[in-house]
Amino acid sequence: MEILPIWLRNLRGLRKFYCYRIVFSLFLAALALLSSCRGFSTPTATPEQQDKPSRTATSTPPYTPSSTQTPLPSATPTPTPLPTATATPSSTPSPTIRPSPTSEFPLVTALMQANCRYGPGKAYLYAHGLYEGDAGEVHGRNYSGGWLWIKPANLDWHCWVAASVVDVVGDVSTVNVVQTRLPHSTLYAPPENVQAGRDGDLVTVTWEAVWMTEDDDRGYMIEATICQGTNLIHIAVQTDKRSYQFTDESGCSGASGGLLYTVSKYGYTDPAEIPWP
Repeated sequence: MEILPIWLRNLRGLRKFYCYRIVFSLFLAALALLSSCRGFSTPTATPEQQDKPSRTATSTPPYTPSSTQTPLPSATPTPTPLPTATATPSSTPSPTIRPSPTSEFPLVTALMQANCRYGPGKAYLYAHGLYEGDAGEVHGRNYSGGWLWIKPANLDWHCWVAASVVDVVGDVSTVNVVQTRLPHSTLYAPPENVQAGRDGDLVTVTWEAVWMTEDDDRGYMIEATICQGTNLIHIAVQTDKRSYQFTDESGCSGASGGLLYTVSKYGYTDPAEIPWP
């Protein structure tokens, strides 16, 4: 153990005393300073409280635009007229489309059960059956307009119907006069040894018979152009005989003539030309 002189140990104790005293003085000074700081903090809080309302007032503008956004719902009625404007053009084309087919093609409706044929006359083969209420469009006519070349609504092809058995909506004079091709068959031969003789206004046409089975046989057909009064008219006649007589007057500017066909249920042969007198 270290042995120090008494005076040195007293000197150390004195130093400790003064150190404690200095520390205590510093502690008191710190307390005083802290108290003074707390005192100064009280007036400082007042401006902070003044800032708070200013911040509250500052936060008020964000709510002001929210009230400004209130007109935005008023934009909702703005698109409302848009559908109304869209509906207007959609209805505009509808009336435009409807008159077009009527003006281009007259419409027909069958008044009764009737035959639609391969040519403009009863002499031509049956092509299709029409029933009351059947509808179609008129795409052509013969010269007189007594026969109409129609496209039935329930068919993919055309046939001829008498104007007297259909109700017509539209003007058939607006469609063209057409000449259509007959269904062709080579199963049987055309008539042979075709002759024609005249006695005044009477012209008699004769030919040799063409053999056909009873089931296939549909006789013969003549398409002729003859003079009636001062006009040339086109007629078609069907016969099961081997001769036919026409009334062919004089006084027309054009020439008369005719073609003779063999007819089976399959169609028409190539025509034989009649040597018209």
